Amino acid sequence: MRLSDSLRIVPGRLRQAARSLAARPLFAFVAIATLALGIGANLAVFSLVERLLLAPLPVAAPDRLVNLVVPGQTDIRISSTLAGDETAVFSYPMFRDLERAQDGAATLVAHRPQPVNLAYAGHTERVQALLVSGRYFDVLGLKPALGRLLGAGDDAVDGQAQAAVLGHAYWRDRLGADPAVIGGSLIANGQVLQIVGVAPPGFDGTTIGLAPQVYLPISLGGPDGSVSIPDHASRELHWVYAFARLAPGVTAAEAETRLDGAYRNAIEAFEPVSALTGQPVTRHLALAPGARGQSQQPDRSRGALLLAQGAALLVLLIACVNLANLQLARGSGRVGEMGVRSALGASRRQLLGEALAEPLLIALAGAAAALPIGLAGRHLLGRLLLSERASTLAGSGVDLASAAIALAIALVALLGFALIPARRLADAAPARALAGHAGGVGRRGTGRLRAVLVTAQIAFSMALLALAGLFAQSLSNIARADLGMNLDALVTFTVEPELNGYDLARNAALYERIDQALAALPGVAGVARAQNRLLARGYSGGGVSIEGREGGGFSTYNQVGPGYFQTLGIAQLAGRGFAPSDSADAPPVAVVNRRFVDAFGLDPASTVGRTLSLNGQRREIVGLVADAAYANVKDAPPPQIYLPDAQSEASGTMSFYVRSAIDPAQQQAAIAAAVAAIDPNLPLRSLSTLREQARVNIAADRTVGLLATALALLATLLAAGGLYGVLSYLVAERRREIGLRLALGATPARLRGLVAGQVGRMALVGGALGLVAALAGGRLAAASLYGLSAHDPTVLAGAAFVLAIVVALAAWLPARRAAHTDPVVVLRHD
Repeated sequence: MRLSDSLRIVPGRLRQAARSLAARPLFAFVAIATLALGIGANLAVFSLVERLLLAPLPVAAPDRLVNLVVPGQTDIRISSTLAGDETAVFSYPMFRDLERAQDGAATLVAHRPQPVNLAYAGHTERVQALLVSGRYFDVLGLKPALGRLLGAGDDAVDGQAQAAVLGHAYWRDRLGADPAVIGGSLIANGQVLQIVGVAPPGFDGTTIGLAPQVYLPISLGGPDGSVSIPDHASRELHWVYAFARLAPGVTAAEAETRLDGAYRNAIEAFEPVSALTGQPVTRHLALAPGARGQSQQPDRSRGALLLAQGAALLVLLIACVNLANLQLARGSGRVGEMGVRSALGASRRQLLGEALAEPLLIALAGAAAALPIGLAGRHLLGRLLLSERASTLAGSGVDLASAAIALAIALVALLGFALIPARRLADAAPARALAGHAGGVGRRGTGRLRAVLVTAQIAFSMALLALAGLFAQSLSNIARADLGMNLDALVTFTVEPELNGYDLARNAALYERIDQALAALPGVAGVARAQNRLLARGYSGGGVSIEGREGGGFSTYNQVGPGYFQTLGIAQLAGRGFAPSDSADAPPVAVVNRRFVDAFGLDPASTVGRTLSLNGQRREIVGLVADAAYANVKDAPPPQIYLPDAQSEASGTMSFYVRSAIDPAQQQAAIAAAVAAIDPNLPLRSLSTLREQARVNIAADRTVGLLATALALLATLLAAGGLYGVLSYLVAERRREIGLRLALGATPARLRGLVAGQVGRMALVGGALGLVAALAGGRLAAASLYGLSAHDPTVLAGAAFVLAIVVALAAWLPARRAAHTDPVVVLRHD
């Protein structure tokens, strides 16, 4: 038959297959739902894998972008964000030095994610901004959706800015896509700016995980030019991220050599000796691939996403195996029909096309049903894994890429679950079929194949159950982890007065007033404050040296108020904490943790009284405290220095901690009222208990654990259904044998044992293979686990026990049916 003739009869075959499925609605529903769940799970996870780990930035020639980094950079004072760690930040003056020195090898630009208070049309809200240098959009090769983008003249004067560009999603969702906003004014951090344009659709900045609502010139200043970020004068504070576009014909290695020369010239001219350590600066600049922007989010999510993708693929495999079993059972009833067609002259190709028509419809329907499942799953996973910062990654709506991915997965699945059954059906011998031997497509071969398929399902389920058990135990360990402080009855919140136009002097006065107001609330046992919010993934750090010891190292630090250690419940090991007497006029002091003592080779008994240098300032160590968690729940406490906030530059952001003897929910309302009485326009951010903050910190772990558990349960249910189906089929196929055995004196218990033996063999082989897979997959999971080995024997034994119970339950009804077979009825029928 010619190809054109084959294509002409396809619609007819599909219509016939549709009528056949409509006549068996239960079979059709089970088959389509099984495939939709498998495809939907993979679509949800792969969408995030593609966007987070694979896709380049939606800009012109992204492969020509490079990121500027300084490997091993520690002797600096940093303010980092999700865009990168201490090796990726530069001081603002250094960026300008490099920008002026560029010689045509590459074009440099800078950016910095920064929250701002944005006021427009009488409404004020906190939004995510991206501070960018003038040529940012030009280097990326972007065109505006409306108006114009920021240009080289928009950041010409440090401390001043007049223009703003709206993010496309913000303009569309919050401002109704109103073109009249162009030329209007908004207020950012107290400065009036003109809206000059809207960014192109689909572009969400160059930091994966942060979607800017507004783009502002990096020259933006504070209300009095004193806001800590942006700081346009300091060479000590590193807060700017930089990348470049390579000039045509210039390689990354050539550009790195020339940029490093400019960097070293700037170091020798302006900071040959570190202001923090007093040691000669030996840093060198390097270039890293920048096609996917600058972000730590992919590395943070990589392990979780790859594990989720692996688990989703296992579920799809189980779904395909289940459908293959269904197709084999379905094909058993069509052997006679196919034999007749073959005897009447139908070719093998025609029979194969006939056999594949129904699975093709199932695959297409499964792909269509998987789209809403996958998109909902992608949205949920994006929210849980990435929090509110990456709403654009979570996505919404059906797009062509999602539909194409779903269709591709469906077609691959079609090959997986339909090809072998279809070939067996097309190969049915006409003589055997017409002679009435159609009880199975090659009974023994089909029975063995179905047993192999069920064994594979059991293996996959064992692997997923082990994975779910590992994450469940890891979450349990995290919940019981000793964080070095008492999280109970502790309410926390953050204020950002700099976003409301407060200057430095007003900041300090405001913090004292809030302290006093909170301490006066009923039931309050302690109040403390800290510049860096605990368990929020952010930290401050810098180079440290110890007087009398050679060399130095890196340490995190935090500026805290009086009573901080008592309120948080951090144990005092030696010396003292901070008091109101540690004022700006008093001698500079510091408190260190035990990890700091170990990292710098100090003697705990003589640490108090030593002198350290941090940020170029000498301080006496007056106290030693126990280690406590800082940025992340799962991280070991880092070397940490605590500084009195009165002896540090007043920050535009401060977090407060209130220990209370009354209900936290009730206390939160009282706290909000107390702050509103001081300044009703000052919003409270992240008002919650510290324990809730700890749960937010491990949201990705909880999400992966829940996802692994859900997929493991789904896989186990599918495997149980497959096992039940194959056993029911085997019992029905062997009913004559079972009747003969009963007639010859076999007991029901012996027949139940016969079925149990078949089940036991499949379970033992499948469980052993699944255990091997779990051990291999555990290597990938190891980095995401807390407090246990990826090969924990208790977890693996528990997974095997759960699987054994499920297998036993799935086998019970077929075994019971076999034991209660009536031999008279069976033998009379046969």
